[in-house]
Amino acid sequence: MYKNILYPVDDSEDSSEILHHVGELANWENATIHLLFVADTTRDSVTVVENRVVDALVEEGEDIVEEASKTLCTLGVEYETDVVQGNPTPTIVEYADQYGHDLIVMSTHGRKGVSRYLQGSVSEKVVRLSTVPVLTARMQPDEQLTFPYENVLIPTDGSASATRAAQHGLALAESLEATVHVLSVVDNASLGLDIRSVSGKDHEQAATEVVKEIITDAETHGVTETVQHVEHGDPTEGIRDCIDANDIHVVVMGTTGRRGTDRVLLGSVAEKTVRSTPVPVLTIGGTE
Repeated sequence: MYKNILYPVDDSEDSSEILHHVGELANWENATIHLLFVADTTRDSVTVVENRVVDALVEEGEDIVEEASKTLCTLGVEYETDVVQGNPTPTIVEYADQYGHDLIVMSTHGRKGVSRYLQGSVSEKVVRLSTVPVLTARMQPDEQLTFPYENVLIPTDGSASATRAAQHGLALAESLEATVHVLSVVDNASLGLDIRSVSGKDHEQAATEVVKEIITDAETHGVTETVQHVEHGDPTEGIRDCIDANDIHVVVMGTTGRRGTDRVLLGSVAEKTVRSTPVPVLTIGGTE
């Protein structure tokens, strides 16, 4: 599924763990990892050293990709490196498109200072803008990085984006022989009604049906182990509870949703999931 993996690197000490994780993923697929450092041109980093003009961020980036390369060497992973200048978010997104990467892996927890651009805001913007799948990990103390993924969670609201993400998640689960958990959360607060009402029951029935559709699709992908979940409450909390209760190793979800301006999963759920869940989140973007 992933032959060319783009990994934007920073100088965070915590990033070594996710580098090992993406190394395991690359070894599984015999993939090449492309280490990319973006020297942020929105910051003043040019200086004069011994009568020559240098970009401190570029030099910093060259050292960082060299160190990351050493780690990949020990893991036996094929890799390439690049240091470029630009505005981090659009540069990462455009770089992935230009060079045909099929997965972007990003940490959402970087140190302050030189590499602050990877600390949350840029990662979430890449999730929002990228048409290439993005795998994020928070790199917090409670983060759980397990590979191969044995339990894959696919949240769905029945939208086209969620369905497209589900197909990706099912293909990933089939290739790993993993168990698929399909979850739909009925957001009672947004409904503004008693779930015991006729309308509330309709929403629960709709949630059950979209879950069953993905379970049925799983059979066509050769996925034999499936579990269905229909819950009530806040969608992000429902996702976290399902992760905790079922030893989930990765969440696969879409970045746009069904309601209003089609930003339900993006604005309120996908970004919150990327920020808050203790396992990697694989987001599948693209337009409806």
